Amino acid sequence: MKKKVLSMLLALTLVFALGGCAGGGNSSNTTGDNATAEDNKQDTAGDTSDDASADVMSYDEYMAADVDTEVTVEAYVQATQSWWEDKATIYAQDHDGGYFFYDTACSEEDYDKLVPGTKIRVTGYKTEWSGEVEIQEGTFEFVNDGDTYIADPTDVTEYLGTDEIENYQNQFVSFKGMKVEASKDADGNDAAFLYNYDGSGTDGDDLYFNASYNGQTYTFTIESYLCDSSTEVYAAVKNLQIGQTIDMEGFLYWYEGVNPHITSVTVVQ
Repeated sequence: MKKKVLSMLLALTLVFALGGCAGGGNSSNTTGDNATAEDNKQDTAGDTSDDASADVMSYDEYMAADVDTEVTVEAYVQATQSWWEDKATIYAQDHDGGYFFYDTACSEEDYDKLVPGTKIRVTGYKTEWSGEVEIQEGTFEFVNDGDTYIADPTDVTEYLGTDEIENYQNQFVSFKGMKVEASKDADGNDAAFLYNYDGSGTDGDDLYFNASYNGQTYTFTIESYLCDSSTEVYAAVKNLQIGQTIDMEGFLYWYEGVNPHITSVTVVQ
């Protein structure tokens, strides 16, 4: 079950709970809804100098930190997935690795400034949900040092099916020469893609499709909050045919294993 499904269930639980308990609130989002500490979160971002740089972790230090501990990292925005109730979900990367910032406190005005390449400093809690390592419900500041960075995709095709691929979690990656495989729709028929993971959705929902490499089949996702039905990649997946060979780019999200959020699909054969 995807996190957005879990988010909706939790939101319904909260609605019923309000009848016997005053206060509280919850945000609904797309890919993650883990339970974490709520410690004096800010709702807007500011600018920062290098005064706090001593507290910033390297990517290796961040990965070595224990789950549920407070961490501070600097990274460059690669894409923004959603903004809701003064919280943003952000894909980011530095020269060493990728980050997924979920439910980061952010005003709508600041969200509009989170264009690809923008450098930010994020403080939050390192969490893990079904294998996905992320920083949840943190705060951020813009780092205005003139430095920008947009990552080129790293080809991880050869690492599919190996433990090595986990080292690229949350990075912008590519997959080359993948063969489109059949998925089973709600009626048990072969389909090149599904609306939602079980075929229960409609146009505008997430798209799921299968593609194989070296005889092994993997599932890929068009996360509708990241790439909605108006985008080229959404249309491209809807036009896929079983047996086609495709190249893809996207972010190496994780859910019980590899669950890439794809941003580009090109039919090569």
